[in-house]
Amino acid sequence: MKDQTCSLVFLKKDDQILLAMKKRGFGSDRWNGVGGKIDKGETMEQALVRESQEEVGVTPLKWDKIAEHDFVMDVDDEQPWHMYVHAYFCDEWQGEPAESEEMAPRWFGISDIPYDNMWQDDIVWLPQVLAGKKLRCTFEFKKDESMLSAHLNIVDEL
Repeated sequence: MKDQTCSLVFLKKDDQILLAMKKRGFGSDRWNGVGGKIDKGETMEQALVRESQEEVGVTPLKWDKIAEHDFVMDVDDEQPWHMYVHAYFCDEWQGEPAESEEMAPRWFGISDIPYDNMWQDDIVWLPQVLAGKKLRCTFEFKKDESMLSAHLNIVDEL
């Protein structure tokens, strides 16, 4: 697998966040935001909108960038790869979240986020951005998808 750049968006309303259960492919059987790879010729914002429409049937109208992640994957392999993820909160959208072939969305209270069924890095960075911080992070994962390290930098702007 080669290096990838991806978008990730979490819908937020009041004291709730929308997570979606990934039903197939990379990251399956885990709760996460919605998003994915940026297509050739597509901007980050176009990818954010397209992926949200495809995965949960909503069209983001207003979003705020909350974090940039550099995931170093398969560090125990001879050729690890990077996934660069630009994460956003969205508080204005069109449509109602609905299940697709790929994702099953569900609203969670901020205090009820199911971190035990998410990627291991989520419990490290997500509470920080929910508290209003903006982050640049690097996470290293082994081939078995266990996290080796986490480095977070709080920044003023992204």
